[in-house]
Amino acid sequence: MRLREQLHSGLVIPAHPLALNSRRQLDERRQRALTRYYLAAGAGGVAIGVHTTQFAIRKVGLLEPVLALGAEECRDPKVVKIAGVCGHRKQAVAEAELAAKLHYHAVLLSLADLKDESTPQLLDHTRAIAS
Repeated sequence: MRLREQLHSGLVIPAHPLALNSRRQLDERRQRALTRYYLAAGAGGVAIGVHTTQFAIRKVGLLEPVLALGAEECRDPKVVKIAGVCGHRKQAVAEAELAAKLHYHAVLLSLADLKDESTPQLLDHTRAIAS
């Protein structure tokens, strides 16, 4: 089934939480377990790095490891993988390229950092990420 058909079929794609240990560092074992839990519970995919509380993971170098863990646990090609992308053009394009490299199906683009941009500028930004 193609991605569009999967999405239109009514999948549940939860926004994946971030598993941290008591030192507020990534807990890889629990992060993987959360992904497996969602899939075992019947989720049709996962959306990783999409919640506004997770935008800070980019500043501490966790985006790539977190996206990679999600991709590793979602080996079934039928599982839809969505990566969060944010920031100004250079950052957002790099994040979208990372998601593509890790075989994510789509990105959820946040425009929060561009609140002062005009509509044409937002459209240009979105087109740059989409290409």
